[in-house]
Amino acid sequence: MFYNVVKFICNIVIHIIFKIRVIGGADFPERGPVIIYSNHKSMWDPIIIGCLVKRPVVFMAKEELFRIPVLGFIIKNLHAFPVKRGIPDRKAIKKALEVLNNNQVLGIFPEGTRSKDGKLQEPEPGLALLASKAKDVTLVPVAIRGNYKFFSHIDVIFGEPKKFSEYHQEDTKLNSEKLKEISSALFEEVSNLMNVK
Repeated sequence: MFYNVVKFICNIVIHIIFKIRVIGGADFPERGPVIIYSNHKSMWDPIIIGCLVKRPVVFMAKEELFRIPVLGFIIKNLHAFPVKRGIPDRKAIKKALEVLNNNQVLGIFPEGTRSKDGKLQEPEPGLALLASKAKDVTLVPVAIRGNYKFFSHIDVIFGEPKKFSEYHQEDTKLNSEKLKEISSALFEEVSNLMNVK
């Protein structure tokens, strides 16, 4: 109930202050576990994605946000959960896998932090790690373009849903280097979407 109310309000707000154009997304999975991942430039990114996806999105967010009064309460009640940045956070990984095992949509930003200049940064290996451990997960890349100035144009481009098996064969061993390689390949999808007209 809380999620739907906040989503309704945010939907009105983002469409008032931005001119949002959505490209793709019609084939977004209606059921089953999904990882939706995107570039990250602004605090508006999770709000916009959460509003545009019909299914509830459970976001992984930096733990510092949960310490902020009011904001921490809100994002916690929107089902977001904290992750410690810069170190392997087993608790966050476990929680993310719970989300996927419950056939929900997990939202993550593979770069790990916002890009100050808007340029794509190297993704963390966590994207591939979660995809490899989740059962039958679908991956959906998203690219967000725009400067986030009031009344400016924001493009949200949804990529084609894909299975992890398209990037990794089950009989191939996964080590840290391989996970990093696969995460980079997955994030390349976001890079390609940035150039869609």
